[in-house]
Amino acid sequence: MIPDIDDSKAPLIDHLIELRTRLLWSVLAILVAFFLCFAFAKDIFALLVRPLAAAGQDRVIFTQVFEAFFVQVRVAFFGALMVSFPVVATQMWRFVAPGLYRQEKAALLPFLMVTPFLFTLGACFAYFIAIPTALRFLLGFQGDLGGSGVAQEALPSVGAYLSFIMQFLFAFGVAFLLPVLLMLLNKAGIVTREQLVGFRRYFIVVAFVIAAIFTPPDVVSQLLLAIPLVLLYEISLIAIRLTDKPKPEAEALPATQEKPAE
Repeated sequence: MIPDIDDSKAPLIDHLIELRTRLLWSVLAILVAFFLCFAFAKDIFALLVRPLAAAGQDRVIFTQVFEAFFVQVRVAFFGALMVSFPVVATQMWRFVAPGLYRQEKAALLPFLMVTPFLFTLGACFAYFIAIPTALRFLLGFQGDLGGSGVAQEALPSVGAYLSFIMQFLFAFGVAFLLPVLLMLLNKAGIVTREQLVGFRRYFIVVAFVIAAIFTPPDVVSQLLLAIPLVLLYEISLIAIRLTDKPKPEAEALPATQEKPAE
């Protein structure tokens, strides 16, 4: 009994050592990317404030002496996660891949390869369309308060604006991964296309709930996320239909039904 227990410990220790190695490489990649992005934090933040400038806002403020510094730290960390993602994803794959069968690797790898592209596509949609639209709507409340002679003016702080734009970029980037998630669930046999079609009406409600959580509390911002989510859900149904392989006729027969005699 004792030799069996000792033998079972060795693979576990090997897996833990392998996991530690992959985590160390991932952390090292993030740290290197962080210091690189910190050196260009002002340039990165200048890119992030362009939608604000395009909406007509030419000034941001900071109300605490350390706020501007911590904004640069957050910008550098945000950029580091984006830059180092390919390295981190590769390390995760190299840790998981040895435990998969060849057909599982062949089925999973295309989805992993398309994930960065879809996340980037979602972030670009947020940067070029959703964020400028939301900013124009929200900044449109500036001006005179009903002829009272008192004007209200937007003076966004650097920290609040950074949180605003990071929330948009992350929410839209993750939302655009919905087709990958649904197709993986379908390939794994967890859900069928028929079940997803039946869940369509409920997903519309779920999409608006997600939009209400991850966007500012205004109708325009919520619609900008909810509508793409619903469209992505429909795209997922089409993609599943196109990639579903028909079952062999022998498998399609019920277990109790005998094949016709030849």
